[in-house]
Amino acid sequence: MRTIFPGPDGKFRWTYEMSLYKNPTILLMVIKIFFWIIFGIFVFSSLLQVGDRDFWFDGLLGQVKAFGIILGVMLALCLIGYLIYALMMGGKYVVRFEMDENGVSHTQSTAQAEKARKIGTATMAVGALAGKPGVVGIGMQSGARTSMTTDFERVKSIKAYKNRSVIKVNEVLSKNQVYCDGDDFDFILDYIQQRVAVLVPIRQAKLAAEKEKRRQEKAQRRQRGR
Repeated sequence: MRTIFPGPDGKFRWTYEMSLYKNPTILLMVIKIFFWIIFGIFVFSSLLQVGDRDFWFDGLLGQVKAFGIILGVMLALCLIGYLIYALMMGGKYVVRFEMDENGVSHTQSTAQAEKARKIGTATMAVGALAGKPGVVGIGMQSGARTSMTTDFERVKSIKAYKNRSVIKVNEVLSKNQVYCDGDDFDFILDYIQQRVAVLVPIRQAKLAAEKEKRRQEKAQRRQRGR
């Protein structure tokens, strides 16, 4: 049964309480971020040594071993940092959502947002003093922005994970995570997909028209300059 309905102003508003112990969405996101950072460093450092004659025999194997060790350490730090974060947040991630025909936004509850900022600042300070970049990174992640707005016309992809009660609404440089359960999940997913299907082509058409207009204006300036 649905529990999310539009208010008098036509906007949908709801609050979601996610268990940080049962739902691994945030943990997986943190691990994914660090994996790609480490993998990028591995690829870059390997490319710098490709010209060395001995690299393909000894160097590459050493790089792979180092990558595995660093990845294991980072994974352990992420797990420890996440558990500490979950404990300090009371095991819950509480977020408020607001959605209309143009987009969806989420805002972490005021109390949790303030707590997250303090945790992030403290963790970064400890990591910096200890010379542990991984700990600094965890602190940056936990103290990251606590609100986000996504315009449906700018959405590039939508990924739904009903078993984790999350719909990922992705723009080019930002990924919004919308949480809901049961019948609400199906309704919200369908609503977002329908709005994106309508608004994205309209924006693309506008951008194409603006591009064509600029091209014509440029051509006219050239003709006048002759």
